[in-house]
Amino acid sequence: MPLTATVPAGDFSAGIVVIQDALGVGDALAAATARLAADGYLAVAPHLYHRVAEAPVTTFDEARPLMASLNGPDMAHDIADARGYLDAAGIEPAHMGIVGFCMGGSVSLWQAASGDFAASVTFYGGGVSQARWKGVPPGLESGAALTCPWLGLYGDKDRSITVDEVERLRAVVGTTGLPTSIVRYANAGHAFALDPQSPSYVADSAADAWGHALSWFDAHLR
Repeated sequence: MPLTATVPAGDFSAGIVVIQDALGVGDALAAATARLAADGYLAVAPHLYHRVAEAPVTTFDEARPLMASLNGPDMAHDIADARGYLDAAGIEPAHMGIVGFCMGGSVSLWQAASGDFAASVTFYGGGVSQARWKGVPPGLESGAALTCPWLGLYGDKDRSITVDEVERLRAVVGTTGLPTSIVRYANAGHAFALDPQSPSYVADSAADAWGHALSWFDAHLR
């Protein structure tokens, strides 16, 4: 399986698995790994579409069948390979985190209940009330079963994730006894934080969300 990784310039002791959005591992996702590396994390993104496509796509219509091809066992296998990359670099499990965008945000919430990560961040992951893939439960079920600190970042204008769902998720994760937080952005919709070239990008919300994400990992991985 292909991996896109960015290594920090200096010494590092923590690493983060970065889960792609619907378009795959392209320039925007690679830039996210670079941003994490600039903060001192070894960042690695597994190419989850590798079984059906060799390159990222540019439109959601192209992405739709690729997303539909995914399932829980295959993604768990690929994420384990990415964790293996971090392990081979000397990263201890207590210093491994995961972050995801869009569909990857759904995956990072699911993986926050896997026992394999020490911290997780979700950028606007859907599938909160209904499962998106076979072998991956709805976000509300994963949220109730968290095994690590989790942060969720959502836009109130997101047509695929309602504010009601976000608040239901807030209530569920709050019962786990683990550190959790949800931050909502009134002026943002879906995909507001990954690609500055996207019409969905909202600069002020993106900057604030990234600040929260990096602070979350700093607090729980180092």
